[in-house]
Amino acid sequence: MTRIVLAVMGLCLLLPWGAEAAEMSDATAECLECHQSIAPGMVKAWQMSRHAQVSPAQALQKPALERRVSAAGVPEQLLKTTVGCAECHTLNAAKHRDVFEHNGYQVHVLVTPGDCATCHPVEAGQYKENIMSQAYGNLKNNTLYRDLTTSINGVQSMSGDVLTLQPQNELTDADSCYSCHGTRIELEGMQSRDTEMGEMDFPVLSGWPNEGVGRLNPDGTVGSCASCHTMHRFSIEMARKPHTCAQCHSGPDVPAYKVYKVSKHGNVYNSLGGKWDFAAVPWTVGRDFTAPTCAACHVSLVATEEGGVLAERSHQMSDRLSWRIFGLIYAHAYPKSADTSIIRNSAGQPLPTDLNGKAAASYLIDGKEQQKRTAAMQAICLGCHSQSWVAGHWQRFENTIETTNAMTLTATRLMQKAWAAGLARGPEQKDSIFNEAIERKWAEQWLFFANTVRFSSAMLGTDYGAFANGRWYMSKTIMEMDDWLRLHSRKVQKTRKK
Repeated sequence: MTRIVLAVMGLCLLLPWGAEAAEMSDATAECLECHQSIAPGMVKAWQMSRHAQVSPAQALQKPALERRVSAAGVPEQLLKTTVGCAECHTLNAAKHRDVFEHNGYQVHVLVTPGDCATCHPVEAGQYKENIMSQAYGNLKNNTLYRDLTTSINGVQSMSGDVLTLQPQNELTDADSCYSCHGTRIELEGMQSRDTEMGEMDFPVLSGWPNEGVGRLNPDGTVGSCASCHTMHRFSIEMARKPHTCAQCHSGPDVPAYKVYKVSKHGNVYNSLGGKWDFAAVPWTVGRDFTAPTCAACHVSLVATEEGGVLAERSHQMSDRLSWRIFGLIYAHAYPKSADTSIIRNSAGQPLPTDLNGKAAASYLIDGKEQQKRTAAMQAICLGCHSQSWVAGHWQRFENTIETTNAMTLTATRLMQKAWAAGLARGPEQKDSIFNEAIERKWAEQWLFFANTVRFSSAMLGTDYGAFANGRWYMSKTIMEMDDWLRLHSRKVQKTRKK
């Protein structure tokens, strides 16, 4: 009991806005009795969180623009106590296949978006419409992506003079691509362990641990709020800082963080960000922060000092994105559906464009929707910049999309010549398009270099648009592919003459 009293006293000292500390529930207090010694770091993180300081009832009393919960109401049994261990890990137990009996409670290991939706239903609903929520299926259910994954994660070895590739196992995938995309978490059984409380049973989960953005959860939901709001602090400050996004967006395939760091915005953040208020809701430009982070452009409720709203808070990150600029062979209009595995191009391939760049338009947003999303993003830019500045920036960005697509098309046509000449095996031979050196060079053109140039243009990333995985490498790749093709064509011709 002494520990619980000290914990409550500690929470009172942590309150940032002078409110009276809400009481924790008896069930959560019981959890803390053991877990303060078993997992002190976990408990301390929760004690520092807003969940530990505020009850849903207090949160609902905030003015609409300052409110962090989107529920109109919260179940009575959860309303007046802090949001603690029991409130999250015993919620919706009947829906969780990872639930187990623990000290008289039905506890589940994972806390999912379905649980968080009790207080944050709008955010959970928006997130389901976000491509990141489908990241597991978008990778697993796309034959070309699976092929790329195997070509990277498979184990290469020599069999005599022949290089062979053995498919990777699930642990390798979970440690690489699915670390960000998310794994499928399933209950495999129960395991008995000796503890200070005696022998206890605990669930054995496959695909665990994982906090990937498209994780398939044991309650049937997708995603993990902890991808950005890392447990058990669940901090809005953390989610607003670019280091959090850097976990998965560092490149070279998604070089957003590297580009941001060297951009003018990144320079302002690194120089002055220590004085910004990352916890304020709404987030007021010019007062709380003076240059955007990833969250300002893609997620946060951004306001002016006069109370005007520049951007509504949204966990559907695509509602400010008119172009999809990475991960695919060509930049293209944003997909309509978060489930991109349903897309088929004119050749029946699971791609939003064909290999020559023609868009699978029926699966992508139209020009009117692109304009709407562009205006939503530009509204944030206009909080600091003039209309002419923003218009000029966008003109350069869309020119970059056009030119990088053109350079990718040139590399693709060289690749198609190699396939047609039998110098490499491609789609016509029902073979992988990633398992030969010339194909890897072609893939680097769009997966690394075109992506980097586009991110640099979008985020004012200076040298990344030219030399650091930029246009230099796009032009160099085309020259190398052309040289390779000419060299191997001559070899074939000499062989035929003999």
